[in-house]
Amino acid sequence: MAATRKIAGKLPWNDRAGHFSPLKASALVLVSLPMLWLIYRAIFLGLGARPITEAIHRVGDWTVYLLLITLAVTPARRLFDLPKLILVRRIVGLSALTYIIAHFLLFVLDSKLDLVFVGKEIVLRIYLTIGFVALLGLLALGVTSTDRMIHRLGGPRWNRLHKLIYFITPLAILHFYIQSKADVSQPVIMSGFYFWLMGYRIMARYGYKDGLVPLAVLSVGATVLTVLIEAIWYELMTGIAGWRVLAANFGFNFGIRPALWVLGSGLAVTFAAELSRRLRPSRAGRRRPAPA
Repeated sequence: MAATRKIAGKLPWNDRAGHFSPLKASALVLVSLPMLWLIYRAIFLGLGARPITEAIHRVGDWTVYLLLITLAVTPARRLFDLPKLILVRRIVGLSALTYIIAHFLLFVLDSKLDLVFVGKEIVLRIYLTIGFVALLGLLALGVTSTDRMIHRLGGPRWNRLHKLIYFITPLAILHFYIQSKADVSQPVIMSGFYFWLMGYRIMARYGYKDGLVPLAVLSVGATVLTVLIEAIWYELMTGIAGWRVLAANFGFNFGIRPALWVLGSGLAVTFAAELSRRLRPSRAGRRRPAPA
């Protein structure tokens, strides 16, 4: 019975006590959907003239999305008073590892399984070097994500090691920038979300874990950084004058700019968190009344 309970506690859709967790099961389903949809498209709908290249790009996109979602777990727990979200952080993080491994294996397949060529490309092409470093970093986090490794390393050392995700995520985004070439709208948006998530951690360290004004200021700050990073990128990589990119953010001639997506998302979270804070009962009110 004890052995059965121990095995049940290690199943990814169960909690530590071996009981089925709807939250973890839902997370497993959600992180699997992009890969399942890609497989369905490949089999029944097709992936265009260069199917492997298309698959490489889509899997790479989701690697970055999942890294950002992993970083979003802690702010979401605090802002919406959802402590159980901690149960899904490992699932999302390991899913990011799974996707980046698939991304790399598809690249190897696209290279006709020529490992010597793959190695040369990683050394000679800076965006592949950056992506490979991100892969190695995620492998290190994945290998040490088990409870046994947490116990072996000790809590403080394990926490310091897993802060590598703060550096792995921008490497993955930079890899996305370079391979995107002309249109970097998606990586710019991802950069803005990263600025917001890291800015929140800095604010929380100084005691600003919630509040309408701090979160609104954070959202505006992340938006400004998004505008600047977009302008700098186009100036350096394409020769387009940075001021033109800055000016484009004040109109809709080129559609909704990445910075506006970041601002809108940040303010949506700000108002949703404030509404949640006002509607939830106080901690004192949630305590059980003392027996008469």
